[in-house]
Amino acid sequence: MSRWEPDAIGRLQKAALELFGERGFEPTTVADIAARAGLTERTYFRYFSDKREVLFAGSAGLQALLADAVAGAPESVAPIDAVATALDAVVGVFEGRIEHARQRQAVISANPSLQERELIKMAALSEAVAEALRGRGVGDPAATLTAEAGISVFKVAFTLWIDPGNQRSFPVVVRDTLAKLKAVTAE
Repeated sequence: MSRWEPDAIGRLQKAALELFGERGFEPTTVADIAARAGLTERTYFRYFSDKREVLFAGSAGLQALLADAVAGAPESVAPIDAVATALDAVVGVFEGRIEHARQRQAVISANPSLQERELIKMAALSEAVAEALRGRGVGDPAATLTAEAGISVFKVAFTLWIDPGNQRSFPVVVRDTLAKLKAVTAE
């Protein structure tokens, strides 16, 4: 494979997941990933600051998508429904990527340093949603509580969706999980 072929980021991500699955996260080097992708280490570092970041490359985009969807939700909807609009907006990012999501989560679950990075990502998502809610005039602690609840729905739904026994689409799992949260809080 020529290193001048397109989609260097996608090739690096694919190579990393393959190698992490075969060898584990710790033993795999950036050089291994770059070689598998048919690229150089220098190219790898053009896109990712370290070995962990190959698994978290879409975080900023996901954060922006959530915040923009909350901000763009109809003014008349309740804060939790603005968050529901945002969750609906992000599920498309995962369309057709369930195997990738399962592989990525398996690597993260097996490595404490990656679990920490995932928690940081989730905290950043929650803060972005809370900030978007504040921009809609929702005060604290309501903005923070609603954002945390929304990201919890996302995390729980994601876990349910990637379960090998699951047959439902991600949008359906997200909507069902949100409905369960609403039912519990209405009691």
